[in-house]
Amino acid sequence: MVSRPTVLIVEDNYLLLEMLTHLCEQEGIAVLAASSGEAALTMLRDGRTAIDWLFTDINLPGLIDGWTVAAAYRERHPRRPVIYASTQPQLERRTVPGSLYVRKPFQIREILGLARMMAAESANPEGMRAAG
Repeated sequence: MVSRPTVLIVEDNYLLLEMLTHLCEQEGIAVLAASSGEAALTMLRDGRTAIDWLFTDINLPGLIDGWTVAAAYRERHPRRPVIYASTQPQLERRTVPGSLYVRKPFQIREILGLARMMAAESANPEGMRAAG
């Protein structure tokens, strides 16, 4: 049995978090959901579940923002993809190789397409390694 790819979604807007979780699960993607940077870091440090990619809002409540969450994720998984989301225009100086940036409000079909792409890449890691 092939395991499902897993995404960690970090989003402080509860309705958006629920919608993204539901859409990913419909695509066969397992979801870990966090509504704050602190909760996301706890999940990353726990390490009980392999996380194939990260979707994080940049502006999170509390002391830990999305940049910090992504940096912690990248320490453990330097080659796995990260999708950043924000209402702010993309800050070029913060762009991280191997990441994508989506500006809120985004089209759900855009995120669904990204989820499908990430799921396909997670299911075929040999293809990614052969290209690298």
